[in-house]
Amino acid sequence: QGQLVESGGGLVQAGGSLRVSCAASGSTFSFKPIAWYRHTPGKQRALVAVIDADGTTTYADSVKARFTISRDNATNTVYLQMNSLKPEDTAVYYCNVPYKFSGSYFPSGTWGQGTHVTVSS
Repeated sequence: QGQLVESGGGLVQAGGSLRVSCAASGSTFSFKPIAWYRHTPGKQRALVAVIDADGTTTYADSVKARFTISRDNATNTVYLQMNSLKPEDTAVYYCNVPYKFSGSYFPSGTWGQGTHVTVSS
């Protein structure tokens, strides 16, 4: 993929909502899975959600029923709608074009700058 640009992060109170966006330039997402990861200093980068080319979605247990991943192939953009945010959701959120093997997803080496999400209590 080309450059990945995440945006939409910010400061939100617990229980609030944010939508972060991932826009790709130089390549298209049309027939590839797209994943959102998040990282907090001192912790491992964690997979948050994945949307396959056919629209099938996968979520980490920690965000199920609260987050929704979607894609707009026409604009080459992937979104992560985050509802009912909790302080533990605080992280830098990154999008990535992962590889899928045997039902599991593995990140590629191309990352954007990330977008910061801070959830206050």
